[in-house]
Parts: sequence; C-alpha cells; structure tokens
Amino acid sequence: MSARPNWPVGRVAILSLFVTALVTSQLTASKVLAIPLPVALPRVGNAILLPGAALAYALTFFASDCYSELYGRRDAQVMVNVGFVMNFVLLALVWSTIFAPGRNAEFAAQFESVLAPATNIVAGSLLAYIISQNWDVLVFHRLREATDGDFLWLRNIVSTATSQAIDTVIFVGIAFYLLPQYVGIGPTTPWSVVVTLMIGQYLLKLLIALVDTPFVYAVVGLVRSRADAAAKAAASATDRDA
Repeated sequence: MSARPNWPVGRVAILSLFVTALVTSQLTASKVLAIPLPVALPRVGNAILLPGAALAYALTFFASDCYSELYGRRDAQVMVNVGFVMNFVLLALVWSTIFAPGRNAEFAAQFESVLAPATNIVAGSLLAYIISQNWDVLVFHRLREATDGDFLWLRNIVSTATSQAIDTVIFVGIAFYLLPQYVGIGPTTPWSVVVTLMIGQYLLKLLIALVDTPFVYAVVGLVRSRADAAAKAAASATDRDA
C-alpha cells in the first residue's frame, strides 16, 4: 500500500487561511469603507477611505509569506497561481447561483445586488492579484537568498510593503478610474477620491505588514517546532521497528 502524502496541520491551515481570505476579499471588494481617524491627515482627511476587501486581502500576503518561508518559492507560487484560477471558480459559482431561478423574485434581486461582482472590480482585482502576489513571492525569496535565510522580519515587511503598493495602484486605478473613465464600466469616481482610496488602502496594508511580523514569526516557529517533533517521533518509531 502506498504511503499517504505528508500534509501536516500547519500547512493545511495556512493554505486554508489564504483561500478563505482571498474568497472573502472578492466578495467584499465593492463596498467602500470610511474608517474615522482621531486627527485629520493631509490628503486623507478625517477618515481613511478604502475598499472593503483591504483587510481580508492583506491577510493573503501574511499567509503567502508564512508559506514561502516554510515551504519554498515554488510551492508558494503554485499556491498563488492556483488561487488565481480559483477566482474564476468563485465567479462561476456566484453567477450560476444568480442566474438560477429563485423562489422569491424580490429576494433574488437583493441577492444579485449584493453578490454580483461588478466587472470593473473583478478586472482590477484579478490583474492586481496575479502581479502583486507573484511579486511578493519573488522579492521574499530574493531577500532570503541575499541574507542567507536571516532577517525574516526584513523580507516580510519589504516584500509585503512593495507588493501591496503595486496591488493598490493597479486595483484602485483600474477598478475605480480607468475602466469607468475610459471604457464606461462601473461608476465614475473623481481622481481626487481615487488618490484618497489608494492612500487609505495602502496605509492600512502597510500597518498590517508591520503589525503582522511577530505573527509571522509565531506561525513559522510553531509549524517548524511541530514538524521537528513529528520527525523525531517518526525517527524513534523507525528505531524501535529496526
């Protein structure tokens, strides 16, 4: 009988977090949030405006950095690119449910108005995702090689900060300005509001990149300690059977 593949709980948990956060970000992207600030900031004002997906999407970078550190660049890129394909599965499932006949026409209309992803949001988020997530994995491992595996905090912050900047500019620029302004897809947003959305979203993502560093260390340390314990237990079992 063939041996079962080794898929420890930590690996499955990180993959699950990545997928859950990714799916959540797709479903919450169209709502614009206004987070009040204790003091007004230049260009931002008294509240940070950002797409509703910002928090959920930021968690995908946390998960991908943990996964990159533990399982390597190739596996992280596979996770990112499979996640890209799963976005289309999500869209297919959502639209198939919308198009299916509903018992209550009024509720069906409300269901569609809430869950139907706008074309401008989908296009912006998909392009931003595939570019920024692969950039994140690339920078993370370039820094890992340059530092001989030291300074996890540095590669976590730099890879996330740069990739989130790319993601923010592409997503907000396409979804809220370029497609509405030049293609007529989606509601038109003034350029001043677009810039405010970019700044607000990036400020939150940058804060998350700084705050999540201790959690990256904690997750990586926990998973590695469990893996070491499992390896020692397996070695002991082998020695007993020998």
